Amino acid sequence: MSVDRHDIEVPAREADPGAQHEELLAAERFAVRSGVALVVAVAVGAGFGVLAVLARTRWEPMQRMDQRIIDRVVSAVSANDGLRSGLEVLTRFGSSVTLVVLLALAAIWLAQRGQQRLAVYVILTSAGGFLLNVAVKAVVERLRPEVDNPVYTAGGWSFPSGHSMNSLVCYGILLLVFTPVLGAKTGRAVIAFVTLLVVAIGFSRIALGVHYATDVVGGWLLGALWLASATFAYLRWREDSGLPDAGPLPGDLPEDDEQELRPVPNPHAPILSHPWRGTARLAVAWLLIAALLIGLGMSIRALQSDTTVLHWDHAIVASLSENRNGALNSVLGVFGEVGNTAAVIVVALIVAVIALGARRDWRPALFLATAMVGEITLFLATTAIVERDRPRVDHLNPDLPPTSSFPSGHVAAALTLYLSIAVLLWFTTTGWPYRVLAGTVLLIPVLVAVQRLYAGAHHPTDILGSITLAVLWTTVAWRVIDPVPARASHTASL
Repeated sequence: MSVDRHDIEVPAREADPGAQHEELLAAERFAVRSGVALVVAVAVGAGFGVLAVLARTRWEPMQRMDQRIIDRVVSAVSANDGLRSGLEVLTRFGSSVTLVVLLALAAIWLAQRGQQRLAVYVILTSAGGFLLNVAVKAVVERLRPEVDNPVYTAGGWSFPSGHSMNSLVCYGILLLVFTPVLGAKTGRAVIAFVTLLVVAIGFSRIALGVHYATDVVGGWLLGALWLASATFAYLRWREDSGLPDAGPLPGDLPEDDEQELRPVPNPHAPILSHPWRGTARLAVAWLLIAALLIGLGMSIRALQSDTTVLHWDHAIVASLSENRNGALNSVLGVFGEVGNTAAVIVVALIVAVIALGARRDWRPALFLATAMVGEITLFLATTAIVERDRPRVDHLNPDLPPTSSFPSGHVAAALTLYLSIAVLLWFTTTGWPYRVLAGTVLLIPVLVAVQRLYAGAHHPTDILGSITLAVLWTTVAWRVIDPVPARASHTASL
């Protein structure tokens, strides 16, 4: 039986020698990269192991070198108050609180955009890094440095530096996930900036006298080793899951999925149709509200001398201070913390990320930013000019901030934030559960106001000033930014 050669099916690889050659070259390049990565990983691991052993055994030459370095750097910092303050701010970018907030925002964003694998990678890699650092510290048990002129304090063991390791791991995670969607030029700039930030955080730990130089280097080495190992495990998991068209980084996704990581569909579209007009309207409104608040505050301060007019203003605070008890102190103390600057910023960031992810529009996030920035600047300007004394009662919190009593910063910030959240919920969602949630969040600033009166930090008229500030400015920000256009407000949903 004869077979025509045209009837024989030739495999694609045999039919295309060029494609086969490209596959071989790609395989060779992969093998070379894998070999280089393995050598680097072994070198990093060996370097960290040597440092850990030397730190554990208190090797004298290394101890002397570390002590000389830290003595010289700390002596220079102790003589310069401005430099010390700058380093204290810088080192907070490597603190656990800062890193956890950033990573939580990233995980929320990824989960909201349907990238559950990446969200798991962010959570597990960062959590593993934190736990690994604690475990290694407990094994090595190196004491913190001792310096002649301490400028900063920190607890726990010294090796490896937690700030150095965790900042490298956490900022590295964010780079690996989000850099691929930034573009080559922007991506390189962001990588350079983050690299400098991680280096600066490590230096700040030496300059503040809380870590030796080898603690910082050890933190970087262990962080790099852990980040590389966790990333390799994630890539293998992704490959086993059969995700197509994935590149060499966790954030290298198929084109459709990659678009999901972008904040808005068209990043080049203007956020506001008339930005200069909107800015001018905000500026004029800010000046008018500031004038109103200052006039109101100065009038209250002048009337304060007449006890018959504002007797009730002091009497309410005095009565609350005389009827304190331990249970109320604890319960209301929670809401005192809710209204502080750090808590307000964290909540605002989380809500901005959720709103941006859900709406795919910059305006809700811009509305929140405008509301909060306007509130804090109005508060600072008003307190600086009015300078009203705090109530003359025993203060529950003796470490009150040095700002004056009118208006209450806690109440103004909390009301501005949660009023903004409530109106966003009301106009971007449907259904009674969201309506209930919108009303419920408004109870938070009410309880913050009660706590400030109960703690003796403010008069009732200070609270009224805060309400005036928050309601007026939030209304102005909403009208100018227009975060939820009327045509979309009826159908939008979180």
